[in-house]
Amino acid sequence: MLTTVDTVRHGKNWAIREKIVAGFLWALAALLLLELAIRCFYVRLILRQFEAQPPFNVALHEADPTAELVTTKTSDGLTLRGSLHRGVDHHPRGLVLFCPEVGGSHWSAAWYCEGLLHAGFDALSFDFRGQGESDACPGYTPTHWPTRHELNDVEAALQFIESRPDLKSLPLVLMGISRGSLVALHSAARFPQVRAVCGEGTYTINSLLEHFVVRWAQLYLPRWALRIIPMWHMRLTLRSVLWVSAWRRSVHYAVVEPWLRQLCNRPVLLISGERDNYVPPSIIRGIAKKIASPLCRIWSVPKAKHNQARDVAQADYDQTLEEFFGAVCPQPAASTPQVAAVV
Repeated sequence: MLTTVDTVRHGKNWAIREKIVAGFLWALAALLLLELAIRCFYVRLILRQFEAQPPFNVALHEADPTAELVTTKTSDGLTLRGSLHRGVDHHPRGLVLFCPEVGGSHWSAAWYCEGLLHAGFDALSFDFRGQGESDACPGYTPTHWPTRHELNDVEAALQFIESRPDLKSLPLVLMGISRGSLVALHSAARFPQVRAVCGEGTYTINSLLEHFVVRWAQLYLPRWALRIIPMWHMRLTLRSVLWVSAWRRSVHYAVVEPWLRQLCNRPVLLISGERDNYVPPSIIRGIAKKIASPLCRIWSVPKAKHNQARDVAQADYDQTLEEFFGAVCPQPAASTPQVAAVV
């Protein structure tokens, strides 16, 4: 039996334990509130940088009077305008669906695919919504971060190809520049009829955002603080930035990482400029690592800046593309000439 002294002592012990537990819970709550406040601060800070449009020096390309002007409708009723460039061969060996960079136009397809046109390919390109000659999407301003809108535009281009008997019979490959290359990779992973895909200046939203946030953080935090912040914590903050931005802009960002493994059975060529300060080669190597396929290779172009590989190595560029796409689009057999019968 407990004596009165034992009972009092036991009660005091329980009171002390309750105070300790209560103190721990209050400390935990305060720590969580501090964590939430810090995270909200950095989400707001990063969000301004994330939604700001960097200055792109996009080269303007003249209209090609020999190209066929084409249009197609998106699933939400917008008109996309583009051009179809015919190759030198009357029996094309394949069709290149070209995805231009943000701020670029469908006319740039003739420049990037010039070597392919001479090699017997046809090239088709459309301006994405809100860009160039295509309709704008109400309430949507395109940025360098691709969204589901751009993926839907590629679907509309694929439907246009299916509606044309002269195009749907051709082997189909995809090519994109910068943001267009990410859209091309994402679309190739979703549509198995795409035989191969090539991207120049390719990035993913997560990889590029993480790269620049680490650079920005050095302006606000000492290096010792950066070293003790776990990477999972930073990635959770960046995911919060994407959620908030998607909500603010009423969009769904095109996160391609879950789709990259779908490309493991198709040839992928990633072109990287060794002097690219916007998309460093490490990001492109990371994309190739996620694809994890011997069919995926990287071509690093010395002295090339962002999207300027063909500017500094035009002959090699054209030859590399011809060899890459030519492997899945062989030359068609020459048609047998008809011999008139002698009566």
